[in-house]
Parts: sequence; structure tokens; C-alpha cells
Amino acid sequence: MKILLFLLQKEFTQIVRDKTILKMMFMMPVIQLLILPWAATFEQKNILLSVVNNDKSSFSRKLIEKVTSSGYFKLVDYSSSYSQALTTIERNEADLILEIPANFENNLIREGKAEVLLSVNAVNGQKAGLGSSYLGQILASYNPGLKEQTGSAPLITINPSYKYNQKMNYRNFMVPGILVMLLTLIGGVLSSLNIVKEKEAGTIEQINVSPVPKYIFILGKVIPFWVIGMFILTIGMFIAWAVYGLFPSGNIITIYVFAFFYLLAFTGFGLIISNYSGTQQQAMFGAFFFLVVFFLLSGLYTPISSMPEWAQNVTLFNPVRYFIEVMRFVYMKGSSFTDILPQLYTIIGFAVVLNAGAIWSYRKTSG
Repeated sequence: MKILLFLLQKEFTQIVRDKTILKMMFMMPVIQLLILPWAATFEQKNILLSVVNNDKSSFSRKLIEKVTSSGYFKLVDYSSSYSQALTTIERNEADLILEIPANFENNLIREGKAEVLLSVNAVNGQKAGLGSSYLGQILASYNPGLKEQTGSAPLITINPSYKYNQKMNYRNFMVPGILVMLLTLIGGVLSSLNIVKEKEAGTIEQINVSPVPKYIFILGKVIPFWVIGMFILTIGMFIAWAVYGLFPSGNIITIYVFAFFYLLAFTGFGLIISNYSGTQQQAMFGAFFFLVVFFLLSGLYTPISSMPEWAQNVTLFNPVRYFIEVMRFVYMKGSSFTDILPQLYTIIGFAVVLNAGAIWSYRKTSG
């Protein structure tokens, strides 16, 4: 334990003396949280749809066929009741619920109008707005087809209900993801420069000939960045609250527990890159190469459901994906610790594998 305490004292002393790292620690969360949420926008496809058909008439079946054949929607659930369909949104398995009421066909023929209910998962406000807009256009194009059967052009209106983000504010969707980006940069980039910095300074040779066990050495490298990451997370969450009025709907402890294992995973990832790099420049390029891929395939900007199937399969091996899901669940849906257990088990697996890889690769390159 004394050896670990001495190593931690050395690491924190080096960090405090490095003015560049200190500036990055304070400037990164401020700049990214104030700028990025205003800059991102995109188009949606493969919007996951759950249908509740209470009418079961030929008109309602044709309407469903019209919606699903449009190319914008993917039918993932056919429920018998609205409450049953709502569970698919709560589990993040559907983006919208289209409920067709009873007497839908009769109302169109006799009264010339009918209503449908659209319940939208508005965690991603832009996706919610575009999804309801797409559906409105499809219904408008469906009316002329009814004219030949009814002698008039019946009116189908939508009663939308937006869940979790009623104002569909896109910044509410982006800010939790940017918080994850901040922790990823701390864990992945700064830790990737750590061991290679010892190599360039020549101090790594002194550690190699010392009786310090390999796992103690790696632990001494991991803990400081875990502490820094938690500090950055706290600053970022404070800025999210002070500037955007965002505060987790769920228990904030859930975020910190997940962040603990997430930082362990990414500091291990950064140390693996550092072990295989000869210079800080190599480590920096190596870290950013992987992080760009991680961010693009994380659902931060583009929904995973809109990606090609092969890309969706690749995201299963992306740790960033799981933390972004958890942050949005807790911030927007108020998800509990039990709700995020699948993601937590996955990230613990990443932490074990990556830190074991860091210990193994250090032993390989130093011994």
C-alpha cells in the first residue's frame, strides 16, 4: 500500500506541474459544453415503430402498410394495447407508437375524418420531430387513395404525445452525450500519454529495475485519471445544470457508479496505447484514431438504428455507446440502477479486459 501511495503522490505532482494538462482539464468541459450542443444536426431513417391497431379494418391495415413501406419506419412491435406498446419505448426498443382507434374506418367513411394517436420517444427531440413530420406526410399522401372509395378526401389528424422531452429540445439530447465525450478524452487521451512520457523522460527504466509489481504500477497510473475524470464529470454536470437547466431525472449516483467502471475501462485502453507507443506523438495519433471511430459509432450524433446493419454490429464492441445510452436514460427517462444493469455488466467486462491488457502489454514491452 505504501508503494501505491508513493506512486500516486508522484503522479499527482506531475499532473499539477504540467500546465497543459491543467488547462485541458478546465477548458475542455467549458468549451465543448457551450459550443457543441448548438452545432449538431442530422436526418433520420429506420425509425422504430410500434403499432396498436384497435380497428383491424381494411383501411387500418392499408394505413399500416403505407407507413411501413415508406422506407422511414421499421415495424418492430405489433401490440394489442397502448400500455403494452409503451413498454417498448421504455426499453428503448421503439421510437414511436402509432395507435389506430376503434371505428377508424367508420369515422372516415361516415364523418369524413378520423384521428390517430402518435406517442413519441422524445429523448432525441430532432428524431421525434422528424418522425411525427414524416408520418404526417405519409397520412396526407394516403388520403387521395381513400377518395375513390368514399367519394371524398377524408381527413386523418394526428394527436402527438412526446415522452421524456416534451419540448423536443435537441440540446437535451446532446449534452449528456458530450459529458461522455469529456470522460472518454480524459480516460483515453491523457492516459495514453502517461507511460510513454515516462519513456521519453527516462524514468521508466528506474521503475523497471525497482521492486514495484506491474499491477501496482498500472494501478498507480489508473487512479489519478479516475479522480480527474470524476472531477471533470462533476464540473460538466454543473455546467449542464447552470447553462441548460439539465439535471438527471434519475438517481445521480447511478451515473457516478457507471462512470467509475467506464473510466477504468478507458484508462486501461489508454495505457495499452501508451505501452505500444515510443513517443507522445505516436500515442496521441493512436488514441485519436480509435476515439474518432468510437464517437462516430456511439450514437452521439447519428442514431445507431439509422446505421447499416454491419455498423450496428460493430457498435456492440464500442464502450462509448453504452455510457451514452446510460446518460440519456438517467437524464431523460429517470432510469434506475436496475434499468442500466445490462450496460453496466458490459462496461465491467470492458474494464477487466482492457486493464488486463494494459498489465500484460506493459510486462511484454518492459521485461
